[in-house]
Amino acid sequence: MFGIFDRQRLVKKGFACSKLRRRRTESELFQTLEFGDGAKLAIFIGFMLGLWAIIYSDSWKQPAERALIGLLIFLTALAQLWINHPATWRQNSRLLLMFAVFLLHLAAVKLVLVTSDSQVRRAGLSAITEFSSAERMQLWKLAVPFALAPLTLSVLLGKNHGTFAAVFVSMWGAIIYRALDAKFLVISLITGFIAVFVTQQVRRRSRLIRAGFFVGIATWVLALLFVWIGPLPFAFGSAGSSNTWQMIGWQSLVAIGTPIVVAFIVGGGIIPVCETLFGVTTDIKWLELADLNHPLLKRMTIEAPGTYHHSLVVANLAEAAAEAVGANATMARVGSLFHDIGKLVKPEYFTENMRHDRNPHDELAPTMSALVIIAHVKEGVDLALKHGLNQQIIDIIQQHHGTSLVFYFYKRAIQQQEDARAGGKIMNIREEDIPEVREESFRYGGPRPQTKECGIISLADCIESASRSLERVTPQKLDALISSLIEKRIMDGQLKDCDITLRELEVISESFKFTLQSMMHSRVAYPSDRVEKSDTPLPSSRPFPMPAA
Repeated sequence: MFGIFDRQRLVKKGFACSKLRRRRTESELFQTLEFGDGAKLAIFIGFMLGLWAIIYSDSWKQPAERALIGLLIFLTALAQLWINHPATWRQNSRLLLMFAVFLLHLAAVKLVLVTSDSQVRRAGLSAITEFSSAERMQLWKLAVPFALAPLTLSVLLGKNHGTFAAVFVSMWGAIIYRALDAKFLVISLITGFIAVFVTQQVRRRSRLIRAGFFVGIATWVLALLFVWIGPLPFAFGSAGSSNTWQMIGWQSLVAIGTPIVVAFIVGGGIIPVCETLFGVTTDIKWLELADLNHPLLKRMTIEAPGTYHHSLVVANLAEAAAEAVGANATMARVGSLFHDIGKLVKPEYFTENMRHDRNPHDELAPTMSALVIIAHVKEGVDLALKHGLNQQIIDIIQQHHGTSLVFYFYKRAIQQQEDARAGGKIMNIREEDIPEVREESFRYGGPRPQTKECGIISLADCIESASRSLERVTPQKLDALISSLIEKRIMDGQLKDCDITLRELEVISESFKFTLQSMMHSRVAYPSDRVEKSDTPLPSSRPFPMPAA
């Protein structure tokens, strides 16, 4: 507390800066809630209490037996999570998201299954009140939201989590269905898998509606096979009454319409809420962040146009390479657009923004120049926090240089040190008076890239910058440059914390080479449209036509 007053005194004397850099503060309480075993246990107990409450909410016989089966399925689900999804297992927020969606799905199933005749009349469906109670219950059975949890988790956390959800909510749903009906289990599994398959890459919300339509068609076909719709009159050699056809029409409408309604609810309500509460970024959100009208990117076009162009090229390189190795290409593109926003603080100190007549580094010592260059990472984090960018973009800004060396100014400092030693022998300057050059002073603060996307952006950044130094771009020169830079990054240990294999590095290298060749290709030199004066007379007295304006 008293340090505040000391800082103010230093600021008044000019020995400290009044600006406070924004920092990511993660309290001890947050760390405990996110990674602590106690919070994990509370999530598990809360889910089982909710599941048992749903099971015991009716008077069906043997609720204790069904509760035991539900517990055993839950333990199996935990074992699968621990084995196949260790990253999700470590993060309590992801576990809370998954089991909250599971409970929402099961509660919706229970709500539909216990709907009574009075609820049908209250809904205003007067056209079907003449049907029998069994027919009305058959109709509401088709309104079960089989794809709610698989659809939601597939979009939020990926296809593996969506498949996990499809398997286990189907088993729990079969318990809630009382009779443990195999038909219910099969329809729930198949429709859940179809929902995951159709939503593997959702870049627009309209894809969710398309997924709902496909799930609806699958539900309708399976309901026909299992005689949940019908029975069809022509199958028994009769034309059937108008009442029967009317019932079949309502059943078909509910079977196809319910998944579409569920898709609307997931896309318009559940996913945006989960993105905000749990800090999840879907491909839809990444595309919204890729809007070039973002205030930081618009500032870059005016204040640092060279950096803006560099970021666009890095985005193209990283997106193509990420897609080639199966990483998140949209995330790589957005992260590349924002990775150098810290250069907005001092844009004129970076090569791509320098004027030809002035280099501000000529007036600075190499150590000071390195400090200015290294500081753009911290300045970028500061700007990202100020503008509310998500955590993954902040991580990319902080990690894209890793702990690499600012080689140019380090070599310049070494050269100055050698020149000082050579001159010191003549002028009798002692060795200890010559300042020491430490490599640590010329390295970025890190950390090294932690994800595949960040490692790709790191490579694309250095390769794009180095390719600008080539006088004449040829495939051989590009190949040699890319291979040497990737090898240097590997030898420096910059890629050892991200899960990129050597095979993937080869694919990334080929992608970089192809993209750079496409962008830096040469053109045929066009002849000049000027007519040079010559003593040789023209073959015709007809004048040349004037070029079009």
